[in-house]
Amino acid sequence: MEKAEDAQSQSASEMISKKITELGDWRGDTLSRMRSLIQQADPDVLEEMKWMGTPVWSHDGILCTGETYKKVVKLTFAKGAALPDPNQLFNSSLEGNVRRAIDIHENEEVDANAFIELIRQAVALNVASKAGKKKKVKG
Repeated sequence: MEKAEDAQSQSASEMISKKITELGDWRGDTLSRMRSLIQQADPDVLEEMKWMGTPVWSHDGILCTGETYKKVVKLTFAKGAALPDPNQLFNSSLEGNVRRAIDIHENEEVDANAFIELIRQAVALNVASKAGKKKKVKG
């Protein structure tokens, strides 16, 4: 029997695939590539659709969102300010105390290995945060 979460995840994955197809241009190609890197970095990632059709990738909390605009694909990391970024992938929303974003313009490439490492760090931060909350509740 399929769990409700699995059905929701499958439905969200299908909606993300549909969004990528409907974009039909460089933005869809870019979002598809970044989605693939996210899945490669974290095979257990949960795909969701929130906030009027925004793709969201989660693992023990939101990792990042994938927004598409006319001139940019924006990947916003929910806890980006807390992540080390030695390759300086973050190039947007740098003034905030919590979020950081990567804006990708047409014909721009993001270093795949650096991005995968960033996703893995975001997963580790979420897992550690969740574990810390459980310890506080038990104590």
